[in-house]
Amino acid sequence: MASIACRWSGPVFCRDNIGMSLFKPRASATSPDPTRPESPPAPQGPKLDGRFLCAHPAHLVALAFGAGLSPIAPGTVGTLWAWGVFELLNLLLNEAQMGWLILVSLPVGWVACTATARHLKRDDPGAIVWDEVVAFWLVLWLITPAGWLAQLCAFVLFRFFDAAKPQPVRWADQTFKGAGARGGFGIMFDDLVAAFCTLLVIAAWRFAVS
Repeated sequence: MASIACRWSGPVFCRDNIGMSLFKPRASATSPDPTRPESPPAPQGPKLDGRFLCAHPAHLVALAFGAGLSPIAPGTVGTLWAWGVFELLNLLLNEAQMGWLILVSLPVGWVACTATARHLKRDDPGAIVWDEVVAFWLVLWLITPAGWLAQLCAFVLFRFFDAAKPQPVRWADQTFKGAGARGGFGIMFDDLVAAFCTLLVIAAWRFAVS
């Protein structure tokens, strides 16, 4: 009969000289698994600065000519930039021309956001604010004529829907995720839904007080 040799090695209790264990050791929650190869580190995107902004025409568009470089609330800064530029364009363009500009800005923004997100190696970088720009232009264009107070209310509503993402904005934000053209479309799409919700609230308010 084979002799039974038992030895204690940490949490493992072994029996006989073949080395079969009665209890399978559990992997530690803190120590790495030596049998599993280490995953490569996530790729780091380039630094967001003026050099990156000017490195490609798509960056200029997607980052709203520098508004997206703001270290604090780039989405809000981009929307404020859109508001100021809209007021300036209103002095140069009529209503129809402004509508055409917004229409052209949609596919241009899709391409620019797709390329910039790829260069940044992120699916939806916060520095990309062209989606806020075009969506808020659409809001301002559709509520024209409107005084500064009405525009301010539109700004607050749009930022609420875009930042808090209640339904259906959350659905729009989660439907199109990932890299490539699908992700670029998703960057634009959820802000357009936020713009739609903003216009819906404004229309309901105007109907209620009329």
